[in-house]
Amino acid sequence: MKIEQLTTVLIVLLTGYTNQLKAQTEQHVPYISKAWVADQGNGQYKNPILNADYSDPDVIRVDDDFYMTTSSFDAIPGLPILHSKDLVNWKIIGHALKRQQPFDHFSQTQHGNGVWAPSIRFHEGEFYIYYGDPDFGIYMIKTKDPATDWEAPVLVEAGKGMIDVCPLWDDDGQAYIAYAYAGSRAGIKSVIAVKKLSSDGRKTLDEGVIVYDGHEMDPTIEGPKFYKRNGFYYIMAPAGGVSTGWQLTLRSKNIYGPYERHVSMKQGDTPINGPHQGGWVDTQTGEDWFIHFQDKAAYGRVVHLQPMKWLNDWPMIGKQIPGSQTGEPVLTFKKPNVGKTHPIETPVESDNFNGKTMGKQWQWQANPRATWSFLYPEKGVLRLYTQLVADSAQNLWDVPHVLLQKFPSEEFTATTKVTFHPNEKLEKEKTGLIVMGQSYANLALVSEKDGMYLVFGEAIDAHRGAPEQETVLSKLNTNTLYLRVTVSNGAKCLFSYSKDGKNFEPVYKVFQATPGQWIGAKVGLFSTRGTQINDSGWGDYDWFSIENK
Repeated sequence: MKIEQLTTVLIVLLTGYTNQLKAQTEQHVPYISKAWVADQGNGQYKNPILNADYSDPDVIRVDDDFYMTTSSFDAIPGLPILHSKDLVNWKIIGHALKRQQPFDHFSQTQHGNGVWAPSIRFHEGEFYIYYGDPDFGIYMIKTKDPATDWEAPVLVEAGKGMIDVCPLWDDDGQAYIAYAYAGSRAGIKSVIAVKKLSSDGRKTLDEGVIVYDGHEMDPTIEGPKFYKRNGFYYIMAPAGGVSTGWQLTLRSKNIYGPYERHVSMKQGDTPINGPHQGGWVDTQTGEDWFIHFQDKAAYGRVVHLQPMKWLNDWPMIGKQIPGSQTGEPVLTFKKPNVGKTHPIETPVESDNFNGKTMGKQWQWQANPRATWSFLYPEKGVLRLYTQLVADSAQNLWDVPHVLLQKFPSEEFTATTKVTFHPNEKLEKEKTGLIVMGQSYANLALVSEKDGMYLVFGEAIDAHRGAPEQETVLSKLNTNTLYLRVTVSNGAKCLFSYSKDGKNFEPVYKVFQATPGQWIGAKVGLFSTRGTQINDSGWGDYDWFSIENK
């Protein structure tokens, strides 16, 4: 072999090795939030472990790995899959639901509908998620690898009002589900029922039996999680209301009851309101833990981790209240013993838009279309094409093509850099930064006949059809701006803008963020237009950054 050929071969080999090493390095560098970190780095953690709106969490352990999924309602992709090695440090590894069924129905915003209180289980080498859609029925979705694609959802039983579904495979192989009812659809609530499932888990086999009535002592009981331990069937379920309730445990030697009742956790003397709705999990070393949410209004339902002990075959969750077998939440605690120490890691929030896919933190308000966005690797931008706002939309609450992510903490700053390329044949194209809830506000660039303007938009009670009020801030001599929103304690939002990325000019008023429908407020991006021709303009977003306030 000639020296020139040998040199070429070496260069190719070294280049390949360098690229492989770079990919491995990038793959294993954990993301650490600049807004909230639960792991204190000293063997302790603080609650919430996820200070973001991961509503109705359920968790399992498979060997040395922990997996969590949560409600996603109408947001797509849905059913987020989070992974952890120690129950404190989590990352999003994917979504089980790429598009929501029925497809046409969820092509439009369906706030508060869709995926309610899923459960995740591992059975005979496969991961299962069950969830209830209050309008269409009970669905099951499964995979052998939760970090990859999941199979298409199977409609286990069609119907209205069946929600919060959790399976249990009994010792004899017979499968069951425990579930609740949505009063708004079923005309009854505050009861828990059990149905038989086929052995493959794909269909129900009977009408179901109510096994517990909570009307007198446990109103609004829902969200059951189904377990079996030491010959007892356990149904762990929240009761008393989302923001004010407690964690209830029911147990019986017979799957159909009668069930005894025990309050495993309540607020007690802590500031953690309504501590409930979640799942029990054990570690490799035999410790027991419970993950649940706390409703924090505009911030959504954030996730807490509590130690758990078994006392007389009843679970006691959190710190034991003196003189009882009931616990109250802990604010800080020793991390779970999983046999080794793992790096600090948090779900990704910022995005540089340099890859071929968006970060897993992003979700649309409905099933997306390919024409809504384009990740432009050569330019390193996310291109959001302006989309026609339907005549039926009263404001952006009704617009499906809004790209959003959860608030990551009580206080943070979100900044993005956008370059707007409106279509010269269109007017009223608009792109910008938004805080979305039942009321929303945005800071955006708008194209008019005589040029481009910076505007502040606000829709108070958007969910009731209130029109967006738009205030022109200035006429622009540039199509590139830095847009920012700073969220302070109490979910107060101050928008600002800059031409150089250093000196920011605040908007004239503070916007009060509000919850969405069953969710917290979200922050994100949008591009719209008011008229339709055969092409569109677009906003090129260079990056989106979450920092400390």
